[in-house]
Amino acid sequence: MPTVAPPATGIISTDALVIGAGPVGLFQVFQLGLQGLQAHVIDALPQLGGQCAQLYGDKAIYDIPALPSCSGHELVQRLVEQCAPFAPQWHLGELVSSLSKQADGRLEVITAQGTKLVARTVFIAAGVGAFMPRPLQLAGLEAFAGQQVFYSLDDTDRLTGQHVLIHGGGEAAVSQALECASLPAAQRPASITLQHRRDAFEAPAEMLAHLQTLRQSGEVQVVIGQITGLESQAGLLTGLSLLAPDGSTQRVGLDVLLVRLGLLPRLGPVADWGLALERKQLQVDTATFATNAPGIYAVGDIITYPGKRKLLVCGFHEATLAAFAAAEYLAGHTLALEYTSSSRRLQQRLGVQETPRP
Repeated sequence: MPTVAPPATGIISTDALVIGAGPVGLFQVFQLGLQGLQAHVIDALPQLGGQCAQLYGDKAIYDIPALPSCSGHELVQRLVEQCAPFAPQWHLGELVSSLSKQADGRLEVITAQGTKLVARTVFIAAGVGAFMPRPLQLAGLEAFAGQQVFYSLDDTDRLTGQHVLIHGGGEAAVSQALECASLPAAQRPASITLQHRRDAFEAPAEMLAHLQTLRQSGEVQVVIGQITGLESQAGLLTGLSLLAPDGSTQRVGLDVLLVRLGLLPRLGPVADWGLALERKQLQVDTATFATNAPGIYAVGDIITYPGKRKLLVCGFHEATLAAFAAAEYLAGHTLALEYTSSSRRLQQRLGVQETPRP
């Protein structure tokens, strides 16, 4: 996992800012690096890969050139390795809240977490929008968010010795239960409960088999029922009220609630940046993939144009042309086409040496 930059206190200057760390955003970083442009990357999710990693992480993908088959996770790993020579700076778990143009033509981007960047160019590769955790709609629950209720959690130390309730029926919920059970004994929760409205979970077979083993051993409890309300005492969330399938009511106690209901794509603040939109998608010039705002480019599923296909291979093509266009925009003139197989300059940027011919 690449090192993630903490929210910055000062202003960061960069050649390019890529919004979105999915496969197309990662390949955008690579293409920018070939053009000699340093990139910072922002993504609302706390990890790289975007929709590909979240929805297709363990599923096979068959239409990537030269890769007959690879999983979403493997594709993301390969793309991260590919752009590593250009040392991109990652800002994960941060949502862009504003984008504005400065007097000198550069673009200022501010995240909801307080990071400020000034970039010569911006590339929007946000897929169908920023993926945000699907919230649990329960009156009064928001008051405990970030204290006892978590939609994502990197610090598992918060769970040590706690009665942990995991709400959800998909792979994210099952994975969270397995992760909690795999913690070292000294860091493990006092109890792990997986709660869903029915006793059926959607996850890979091997994960479900592991969950069944943990259920049989008592390491993970499973509670079935529809949440009807919450219980609190002295300002703390203490439990949830459930309606069981047989119509009875029951209570399940907790110290920490981990909500794992999957992700929702949201266009979010992009709609407020003054960029031309068509049905919530950005309009671009297909020669350069520039938006209607100078210095701002867009690639991947967030854009629309006649003949657009929402395929990774198409996004890779768009990122390539966008990088060339941005480099020429910054240089003020047309640049010569170079090939990685023969250009010493590109090979130097990649940190490789030309293989001598026999």
